[in-house]
Amino acid sequence: MTQQNGSQEAAQSGSRQDGSQQDGSQQDGSAGPLDEQDVAGRPAGSPRSAQDGPDDAHRAPDGVDAATVEAVGGVTAALEVIEHARGVLYEFHRLIGQGDIELGEALDKLEAAGHAELADRVRADVLGANVLAGRWTFQIVEDFDAGYHARFREAEQRLRDELMAGRRHVYEAGLKEQNRTYGRGGHEALPEDVGAGRQVD
Repeated sequence: MTQQNGSQEAAQSGSRQDGSQQDGSQQDGSAGPLDEQDVAGRPAGSPRSAQDGPDDAHRAPDGVDAATVEAVGGVTAALEVIEHARGVLYEFHRLIGQGDIELGEALDKLEAAGHAELADRVRADVLGANVLAGRWTFQIVEDFDAGYHARFREAEQRLRDELMAGRRHVYEAGLKEQNRTYGRGGHEALPEDVGAGRQVD
């Protein structure tokens, strides 16, 4: 097996079959194989089985190389940044609305305190004004959702459908397998593995 092929297999399955990193060290940093059973009840160092994580929904389809897995994972990661930005945009939308409400309440108090003319001027200038040209923030988020956000989501979905059989987070699932400590509680591959096998002390 060449080093390149070994790297591809590690990215797709999550680790080498002996549970070691590419440099020969183990998942927990030790120099040799773990002495304990792993969470699937498999002796350390024995071949991976179909029961080992990731599950089928997070494995690369047959014939898909590690470079493709990583590239598609990068597109998904970029989409996640956009999803974060969308959340910030909605937070902006809510904060602008809340600020507008609080301004109205404060102007009512200003009027009650005997400053009706000033209050009316600020109401006319600011209260209910467009945040961007022609738009309140609800129009901003609607345009974003229907345009850029929808286009980005559709593109990411299309890549996964054509290259990864629609599967999500295949690259991340491989990273989990590379980094988790086999046999240690809290490092199980899947939820159904919790409590199985023996824990490494």
